[in-house]
Amino acid sequence: MLDKLSSLEERYEELSELLSRPETVGDLNKYYKLSKALSDLTDIVNAYREYKRIMADLADAEEMLKEDLDQELQTLAEDEIKQLLNRKSELENLLQMLLLPRDPNDEKNVIIEIRAGTGGEEAALFAAALFRMYCRYAEKQGWKTDIMDVSYSDLNGFKEVIFVIEGRGVYSKLKYESGVHRVQRIPVTESGGRIHTSAATVAVLPEAEEVELEINPNDLRVDLYCSSGPGGQSVNTTQSAVRITHVPSGLVVTCQDEKSQHKNKDKAMRVLRARLLEVVTAEKEAEIADTRRGMVGSGDRSERIRTYNYPQGRVSDHRIGLTLHKLDSVLEGELDEIINGLITQDQTEKLKQVN
Repeated sequence: MLDKLSSLEERYEELSELLSRPETVGDLNKYYKLSKALSDLTDIVNAYREYKRIMADLADAEEMLKEDLDQELQTLAEDEIKQLLNRKSELENLLQMLLLPRDPNDEKNVIIEIRAGTGGEEAALFAAALFRMYCRYAEKQGWKTDIMDVSYSDLNGFKEVIFVIEGRGVYSKLKYESGVHRVQRIPVTESGGRIHTSAATVAVLPEAEEVELEINPNDLRVDLYCSSGPGGQSVNTTQSAVRITHVPSGLVVTCQDEKSQHKNKDKAMRVLRARLLEVVTAEKEAEIADTRRGMVGSGDRSERIRTYNYPQGRVSDHRIGLTLHKLDSVLEGELDEIINGLITQDQTEKLKQVN
């Protein structure tokens, strides 16, 4: 492990030197790539440097104990050694985690698609609640949210909503949200007071950059139409809404959120690019799909990953066996406890495979 860390530190110093060169500063594409590579190494190099400092301090403290010390100094040295050993153990665990293979998409923005599933109008209202939950979580993280497309139900729930969340490390935290989310509650449309079970699907896609995925314009069919609002009402009479079909794959993306046809087309292309990247990635990773399943799940949309029980005020994530009796807080975007639990479980499983 130490040899690997040493080589990473050397690479970090090499990247720092390259970034300071005038020819690098003048080449924006090269500068971006080197900056990204440097940023990816920062956490592990900082932890390794602290580890080396701890080891040096530990050697000094142990050497001091060999001297003829009075009782007070000996006690101080022993206490320092105890603290240093605790920190050494913490850093070794952290470095093991940081050395795990990283998901190349972790730092990317995400495009989230929420669709009402079984349950009719109640499912659409639940889909809207999930959308608000993710928006509140993004706000707490300092991320930016932007709606790409939305289709309303009669009661202003969401039959479907597609939106982008932009910020640092968005995908690394939200990638575990893909799957079926189930809700148990008394619907607002139910007069008998019976508890119903409804569901909504969530798909979290890493946003693809243009350089990652080249799309032939000749493979696209673009249709324009008038956009509509909640309940089907017309919101304008101009053909600003855009439907893009990627003919080879059959993927279809629509966007009508903006009044500008140009902006709607740009947003639709972002969604299309993300969906195509998902297809390409799935094909590349088909051979190792089994190892990616497990406690955290494969992200398959048919998986039931979480239940939101309103009468009992609880949320249960079925992948890690976590139940929280604070439904209101979770729906207000307090997702850290759940997401951190999923990340920890994922890292634990990866460590088992490495060891």
